[in-house]
Amino acid sequence: MTKLRVAIVDDHAMFRTGVRAEIDGPVEVVGQAEDVESAVAMIVEAAPDVVLLDVHMPGGGGLEVIRRLHLRHPETKFLALSVSDAAEDVIGIIRAGARGYVTKNISGPELLDAIDRVAAGDAVFSPRLAGFVLDAFAGTIEVAQVDEDLDRLTEREREVMRLIARGYAYKEVAKELFISIKTVETHVSSVLRKLQLSSRHELTRWANDRRLI
Repeated sequence: MTKLRVAIVDDHAMFRTGVRAEIDGPVEVVGQAEDVESAVAMIVEAAPDVVLLDVHMPGGGGLEVIRRLHLRHPETKFLALSVSDAAEDVIGIIRAGARGYVTKNISGPELLDAIDRVAAGDAVFSPRLAGFVLDAFAGTIEVAQVDEDLDRLTEREREVMRLIARGYAYKEVAKELFISIKTVETHVSSVLRKLQLSSRHELTRWANDRRLI
């Protein structure tokens, strides 16, 4: 049987290397990219069957990659592979055209299974993430309000916001996102100002109400 052709799009080189080590062999990894522009060019040239796509990247993120390619290359399937398990990320990228969404704590065998299923036309989600999609269609998540609020934040501010709302210390956020503690403090101040909140406690409640954590 011909191996599935897979591309990996993520802005962290070490993560791309790790994913490739896990899946290359059972599938053929035909390309890698670290931002929107290089991802679009690589996918057009390599024509993979499935693209493993990070949500948050320089240049507009996974949403922008799908927007540019989904209609032009309908044969290519997109599987979001992200550290984020926030409702607005899941719903947004599925609406754009991704066939599934899994988080980065997935095992190698589970990821290969997800790739096979997406290539076959199935939709693939972890149970928690599938619940977000069902809730969105049922109207129990106010997606429009979530989008309006989050549009005020940059992608990096969203990442910092979710980790702070989950109870991470500044040092832990810095380590998770590969940025300095000072940069974390700057982002937190910006998030609180933009959302008109006054404390980490209010931020946690705000994020929890919108199912962002």
